[in-house]
Amino acid sequence: MKLKLFSLSLLICFLLPSVYSQQKINLEDIWQNYKYIGKRVPGFKFMNDGQHYTRLESNTIKRYDLTTGEFVSDILAGESLKDQSGFEGKISAYGFNHDESQIMIESNKESIYRRSSKANFHLYNRKTNSLTAIYDEDKIMYATLSPDGKKVAYVWDNNIYYLDLDSGVTLPVTMDGEKNKIINGAADWVYEEEFSFAKAFFWSPDSKKIAYQRFDENEVPEFTMTKHKNEVYPEYITFKYPKVGEKNAIVTAHIYNIETEKTIDLSLGEDEHYIPRIKWTKDPNQLFVYKMNRHQNMLEVLNFNAISGKSNSILKEESKYYIDITDDIRFLDNKKQFIWSSEKTGYNHLYLHDMKGKSTALTTGEYDVTDFYGYDAKNQRIFFQAAKESPLRREIYSANLKGQSPKKMSATSGTNSAQFSSTFDYYVNSHSDINQPASYIVYSRNNKKVRTIEDNADLSATQEAVEVAPVEFFEFTTSENVSLNGWMIKPQGFDKNRSYPLFMHVYGGPGSQTVTDSWKGQNYWWFQMLAQQGYIVVSVDNRGTGARGSEFKKMTYLELGKYETMDQIEAAKYLGNLPFVDKSRIGIFGWSYGGYMSSLALFKGNDVFKSAIAVAPVTNWKWYDTIYTERYMRTREENEDGYEQNSPINFVDQLKGNYLLVHGLMDDNVHFQNSAEMANALVNANKQFDTYLYTNKNHGIYGGNTRYHLYKKMTNFLDQKLKSGTLENDVVKRP
Repeated sequence: MKLKLFSLSLLICFLLPSVYSQQKINLEDIWQNYKYIGKRVPGFKFMNDGQHYTRLESNTIKRYDLTTGEFVSDILAGESLKDQSGFEGKISAYGFNHDESQIMIESNKESIYRRSSKANFHLYNRKTNSLTAIYDEDKIMYATLSPDGKKVAYVWDNNIYYLDLDSGVTLPVTMDGEKNKIINGAADWVYEEEFSFAKAFFWSPDSKKIAYQRFDENEVPEFTMTKHKNEVYPEYITFKYPKVGEKNAIVTAHIYNIETEKTIDLSLGEDEHYIPRIKWTKDPNQLFVYKMNRHQNMLEVLNFNAISGKSNSILKEESKYYIDITDDIRFLDNKKQFIWSSEKTGYNHLYLHDMKGKSTALTTGEYDVTDFYGYDAKNQRIFFQAAKESPLRREIYSANLKGQSPKKMSATSGTNSAQFSSTFDYYVNSHSDINQPASYIVYSRNNKKVRTIEDNADLSATQEAVEVAPVEFFEFTTSENVSLNGWMIKPQGFDKNRSYPLFMHVYGGPGSQTVTDSWKGQNYWWFQMLAQQGYIVVSVDNRGTGARGSEFKKMTYLELGKYETMDQIEAAKYLGNLPFVDKSRIGIFGWSYGGYMSSLALFKGNDVFKSAIAVAPVTNWKWYDTIYTERYMRTREENEDGYEQNSPINFVDQLKGNYLLVHGLMDDNVHFQNSAEMANALVNANKQFDTYLYTNKNHGIYGGNTRYHLYKKMTNFLDQKLKSGTLENDVVKRP
């Protein structure tokens, strides 16, 4: 009996390594079973007391204590409102008014583009337990309660309306809206995509006025996409999309006075310009309007009097390159000052401005402030994120309004981001590093740990179970003496005396980063899977990427793609000369700007790269939109050489390796036109290539089996074109 037990235990010892070795990462678990999705903590809706927050769970708005995590009470159950005022009983989103006495409820949300949407809206009054339909005949956009809680403004059919809650009467603010002609109170496609906002109307602090933007699209060229519906004829979706050099919408700013029922048209001059932001100050009679020239290298902030319509210039900035627009502005209660971010010193920093143009630097140094969290008026402190210690990492800081040295709040290396409670007494620190999934921890304002919300320990255990390889950072210096950062995943059982195929991931666009000490999400698992199959996986941040100052970021101006491609080719050459890399089998993959980069790298680096995957790539800058492209490249007439020399479609004749071209046919951002023209050019040049098209899919190419289908194709492509045979044959033993 003892002998049998010993034999059985010995057998188990032999079997265990075999069992464990079978726990490999696979595409089904990544993109079908979603086995490796980390637990996330969504953004908090903090309540006014600064200690509690609310969350929508099981169709009920629930209140929790941030410091303990304990459930406190149900605030509103969607099911309890079913059939009242036409409400169907399902809450998709919600928001409180300033004193938390009313809740705006959104249901049946329908996305339009990246940020725009329409939905049904109802207002729930917590004092009277009553529900009011904002507009019961159709879905509307951006229903917003006035600060005094007495009116709701919204956009319907390209016009702005407001509902007077006391009288129940709905009144128009504008009346000239028309599809593909005039938009009031909502951004057009290119503003939404490139200036990052969709709602374009705002209540004044005293609830007496509505400031809004009007988009005259009449002369903007139209673009049509084809949606296939398994019917005899497809559906054609036509919208206004200004490509490089074409006419933009004429955008104007206005203030509607509720009491007088009159509109003031704000004068910004006859020159062609953008209005990337309008913002009410703390004074209900002062509206800030940002005015930017078409080249986007000059920005002026004008302060308009909401009664007279007269303005004065608050600040002006110019750049020899371009200016990025952000929402980094906070108005002080004294109505005399505001906090603002600027790159005017070469790094992004925060400044205290007064209404007469005087400014004081609140942060200084050779590092970028990467996020501005807010201003604690009671304690006169600002809170922000910065890449102060390294462009790879992010820390949380606080500072006073005297410009003294910032105080570091985050203690853990890696990437830290924060969400502060409404009183700034607590904050939730979201932390990850490149080898560790996100954790969410509550801290007090004096940086004492209160509790852990989520640490993703289960996902960390999964990493161990499937034997992931550590991601390692490296840096190298190019032939032009530029130091670049990268990360690398080596194959399981790495042998420095073997020679492995190399697979590179790139994005590379202005201000972006793929090389950060932060968790990489689903692609992390795909890269680890490839490493388990014998690939070395690498990503390198080229010139033009972020967190290294404006000169490093903006040096690609007028020549997008040139220096970025040079750097990726040099990175591949550097890596190919490492003793464990097979320089004859180097591949590169990118999506969107990354697809643009992978195409250029394969064509211009045809002696370096064997294979490339380009998903939803720009193939010629003349087919992309005005705001983005002209910000970095100006127009074709102004910069013909920059366009010609940095559009991959012009270099298809240099293709020697393997090229996989992927696109969604309903991509409203980077139009399928880019890949259609690329395919045509490749055929005309007699170049063989692979292509995959995704019917009715947009720029993200997702939904149902789509992502799994795409990643299976990309994996198979790499196995066929970059590897040769089985893993044993694939890894070349060096003498």
